[in-house]
Amino acid sequence: MPPQASPLTVHDTSGPRDPDSSVPRPAGGTPSSVLDLNTYLLYAAGKAARRRLTERLTAHGLRLWHLTIMAMLDDAGPLSKGDLASGLDMNQSDLTRSVNDLVRSGYVECARDPADRRRIEVALTAAGRCALSALDADVSATETELLAPLTREERERFGSLLRRVYTHLERGRYGAAPDVSAAVPGTRLTRA
Repeated sequence: MPPQASPLTVHDTSGPRDPDSSVPRPAGGTPSSVLDLNTYLLYAAGKAARRRLTERLTAHGLRLWHLTIMAMLDDAGPLSKGDLASGLDMNQSDLTRSVNDLVRSGYVECARDPADRRRIEVALTAAGRCALSALDADVSATETELLAPLTREERERFGSLLRRVYTHLERGRYGAAPDVSAAVPGTRLTRA
């Protein structure tokens, strides 16, 4: 008879796991070993954030990519479809579909670049700026809901840390050597 795998033990997560910790673990079936995986926590928090924001955007007939494209155009000004896709790490066909949705809504307009007729420039319209401004309240409400357990200072620190991780990942995406100078003391980095 083959040996049976031992069942996964779910530890009591209703209180602090570490006696020095003042942060209780959530009740439920997620094992503490999983809750110790930062990558899982990033995934789960991101999934919850996306779901909540998607609900709010859907009420306006928009998706997260629509918001992201409009925000990027608001910050950077007109961009080519290729630059938008690259900057957002988005598949070109998905970007085109999202841009076409925004054109139909009147939030962006597309025009051929006079210097290079193959290049299509995408620009935010006045209606797009207005819509983006109106969406600020929904985005802020979603962030407030998600980050409710954190103080204002903790939210600022959390945002700063997320931006630092994001910047580190982006450097690696563009071929620059990842910044490992901020590695956690006591951890080892191994190279394959």
